[in-house]
Amino acid sequence: KPPSQQTPVPGEKKMAAAAELQFAQRLASNEKRCRDRALSKLRRYLSARSQPSSGNLGPELLKIWKGIFYCMWMQDKPLLQEQLAKNIAQLVHAFQNLDAKFLFMETFCQTMNREWNGIDRLRLDKFYTLIRQVLRQFLQEVRSSGWEDSLVSRFLDCLTAEVLNPAGNSAPNGVRYHFIDIYLEELATVGAQELSAEQNLKFIDPFCCIAAKTKDRVLLHSITHGIFELIVDQAPFAVEDLMKELERSEGVDDSSEDQASDSDLDEPVLGKSAAKHINGAREELWCGGLLDVVELSSDPLLPVFSLQFDYTAIAGRLFELASKSKTAAANRKRLYKLVKKGMDSVELYSISNLCR
Repeated sequence: KPPSQQTPVPGEKKMAAAAELQFAQRLASNEKRCRDRALSKLRRYLSARSQPSSGNLGPELLKIWKGIFYCMWMQDKPLLQEQLAKNIAQLVHAFQNLDAKFLFMETFCQTMNREWNGIDRLRLDKFYTLIRQVLRQFLQEVRSSGWEDSLVSRFLDCLTAEVLNPAGNSAPNGVRYHFIDIYLEELATVGAQELSAEQNLKFIDPFCCIAAKTKDRVLLHSITHGIFELIVDQAPFAVEDLMKELERSEGVDDSSEDQASDSDLDEPVLGKSAAKHINGAREELWCGGLLDVVELSSDPLLPVFSLQFDYTAIAGRLFELASKSKTAAANRKRLYKLVKKGMDSVELYSISNLCR
C-alpha cells in the first residue's frame, strides 16, 4: 500500500495509546514544571505522529486535548495563563500536514464544547484567552498559504460545523458567542494589511447565512451586533481618517510649492495621492505634489477599522439571503435594516465631494 493508506500495526497502536495517556496525565499534573516539560515534548511528538503514514489521529488528539484542557485549568496568574494559551495554540504549527492541522482545530472545538459547562466563573477568562489564541494561530496558518481559497473555505467550513451553526453542533452559547465577539478583531490582527474586500466578504459569509436561517433570536442579535453593525459603524472613522490624510497631503503640497524652482514650474507636476481603500476599491485623491501612498490607520484600539469592506457587496449579499422565501419574517426584517444601514454608509464613502 502507498504510505498514506498504510495502517499502524497493533504494536504501534499500543505504543501510541500509551504515549497519549502519559501526555494527558502529565499535562494535567499538579506541578507546573511537569506540565511545562510535557507540553514541550508534546510538540515534538505531534510533529512525528502527523506524518502521512501515521494513521487516524482523531481519537488520540481528543485524549491529548483533554490533558491540555486541564493543563490550562491548573495554571494560575493572568500573564502565565496568556503565555500558556499562546504556547498551546502554537502547537498547530508542529503538524506536518493540513489534515492533521484541521483535525487539531476540530478536536479543540469538540473539547471546548464538551467541557465548557463545567468551567466555573473564576476560570472563564483563561479559556476565553485560549480560544482567542487558537483562532489567531489558525488564521496564521491560513495566512501562510497566501490566503488560498480552498484553505479559507475549509477553515470556514470547520468553524461553521464545529461552533457557529446551532443546527449542526452542540456548541454551548458561551463558546459560540465568544467566537463571534473576537472574530473580526483576530481577522484584522492577522490579515488587515493583506486581505482584500472580496476576501473579507468570504470570511463573513458564514455569518450572513446563519443570520438568515437561525431561529435563535439571541444568536441573530449577537451576529448582527458583533459582525455587521461593527462593520457598518466603521464608516465614519474611515471618512475621518481620510480627511486627516487629505489635510496632511495639502500641507505637503503647500511646502512643495514654496520650495519649487522656476524651472520646475514649466514641467508637469505629479499629484500627491492620499491612498485609501474606500468601499472595497483603492481610491487615490490627487491634490498636487509627489506620488505617495498613505498607509491605512493601524490604531491598535480599533483593529477592525483597518479591514477593507465593500459595503455594496455586503448589502447585496444580505439582501439576496433576506429576500428568499425560506427566510423567516423576523430574520428578513433584521437583515433589511442592515441593508439600509449599509447602503447609507456607502454614501459616506463617496469621494466626489472630498477632492476638489
